[in-house]
Amino acid sequence: MAKLYFYYSAMNAGKSTVLLQSSYNYHERGMKTLLFTPAVDTRAGKGKIASRIGLDSEAVPYDNKFDLFQYVKNEVSQYPEIKCVLVDEAQFMTKQQVMQLTEIVDEIDIPVLAYGLRTDFIGEPFPGSMYLLGLADNLVEIKTICHCGRKATMNMRIDSEGNKITKGEQVQIGGNECYMSVCRKHYKSGDSGTLTRRKQLDSRECEINNI
Repeated sequence: MAKLYFYYSAMNAGKSTVLLQSSYNYHERGMKTLLFTPAVDTRAGKGKIASRIGLDSEAVPYDNKFDLFQYVKNEVSQYPEIKCVLVDEAQFMTKQQVMQLTEIVDEIDIPVLAYGLRTDFIGEPFPGSMYLLGLADNLVEIKTICHCGRKATMNMRIDSEGNKITKGEQVQIGGNECYMSVCRKHYKSGDSGTLTRRKQLDSRECEINNI
């Protein structure tokens, strides 16, 4: 029986890498997959999923009006070798689209693997993630670490100086230049680790200059 999986984490935990590896595993066994990515995320180009370690793949871009169930149903009718659906940045989905993922699993009997963040930069749940946490059959945490070594669970939005930003739109596409994954303690204190890294770099530079 097919299931809906939600793989969640803080930023920079390697979600896209895991997604692309999962898709590759299916292809290696002669099965096709369908990949989806939000149209709003064009960092790697429209309709493309890319990981920080250099892996990438074409994907179907979707917006808030996109019907994932109908699209998958049509594709599977033409290509029955499609055996898995994978969704990147699933936090951007609407409640209706999460329900569509459940329909893909329950009616078409194809597993769906959704990957996304639990919460935004102020600690509020994204709509897509909130409903995936409630409706997915399996919840899987992909772990990453804070600059202190603890598990990172929060996504801190930062400015160019590494200072915590607490106001703004929920959706702001960006990478390391805009966000830092931190533990709850350092999220609350606003410590992104930027100052610590600068001190370390300055110390190393002094050591080099003294040689």
